[in-house]
Amino acid sequence: MSEDTATRKTADAMSASWSETTLDDALAAVAKFYGLAGELNRLSSERDETFLLSAANGSAFTLKIANPAEDPAALDFQDGALLHLEQAAPAVPVPRLVRTLDGATSRTLDTMDGPRIMRLLTFLEGEMQYRTPADPAQSRNIGGALAALGLGLAGYAGRPPSGKLMWDISHTLDLAAFLEYVAPGRRGRVEAVLEEYARALPLIGALERRQIIHNDFNPHNILMSPQATTEVVGIIDFGDMVHAPLVNDVAVGLSYHLATPDWAARAGGFLEGFLAGRALLPLELELLPLLTRARLAMSVIIAEWRSARFPGNRSYIMRNHVAAWTGLQHIADLTPAGLQQLAHNPAEA
Repeated sequence: MSEDTATRKTADAMSASWSETTLDDALAAVAKFYGLAGELNRLSSERDETFLLSAANGSAFTLKIANPAEDPAALDFQDGALLHLEQAAPAVPVPRLVRTLDGATSRTLDTMDGPRIMRLLTFLEGEMQYRTPADPAQSRNIGGALAALGLGLAGYAGRPPSGKLMWDISHTLDLAAFLEYVAPGRRGRVEAVLEEYARALPLIGALERRQIIHNDFNPHNILMSPQATTEVVGIIDFGDMVHAPLVNDVAVGLSYHLATPDWAARAGGFLEGFLAGRALLPLELELLPLLTRARLAMSVIIAEWRSARFPGNRSYIMRNHVAAWTGLQHIADLTPAGLQQLAHNPAEA
């Protein structure tokens, strides 16, 4: 199976190349289409060009110029989610799309590499979670933030572009084609997760609650207050959204709270926070340990496969690998009853 059949068209953007936009050209486009002046600073980004615009009026914005391989339908889908949240869940702290002078939510730039879509969003002040001290109280608030976000997205009728996203837990078994890239010392445990997932397919297929989910609730996409690092003040990056079982989003979020020595307390806090905002159904709770293992196994497989394919970018690709493998070892034998015990007694875990 090729990467193209395992992912949506937007995954091409992960390896596409393009000519860098100069700061002067980017500022000229902002002035022309948004009527704003100020100072631009380039930010790191894997699949597009991203800038921080410090406007002359004192406001801050994030400017994004998509690379030419990006699927416009995928960006429309993301924009639709942000617009929906603006109306349906204004208290959820996500970026807001800034309209152009003529009221549009984006503009297409004609460049030497082809059409490139430019968008401007409000800038959210905060510290990325991975840069802050992790503790169960923080995990609890993150779980609550995910519940609120999911409730806000529940009524969003948009659908992602056709095709598969490699990071969608619903397509876990597709990754069997890449097991050969996993180091022998890890392959057995990862393969066991895929086999467990295959046996559970009838139950997974019976999950009834499906909606648009964020699908990437990780410490790089969650902003914490610098003054109180347990408080969530921002949620960013909606590029991996899918239509999938609601519980998959919980599994993704939970998977990032399992690598530290106090993982049980952090996992319990995360679940407590989520369940305080949105109850899970019995079947969802039964499958959550497996689905979390599936997400961690995916992280191991994809990282080892992509690092072999793109060795020059290995350090970036493998940045979460150790945490994923550690988390997978921690919950290798976690049962539904054990998981619910964590949620009931997070402080004692």
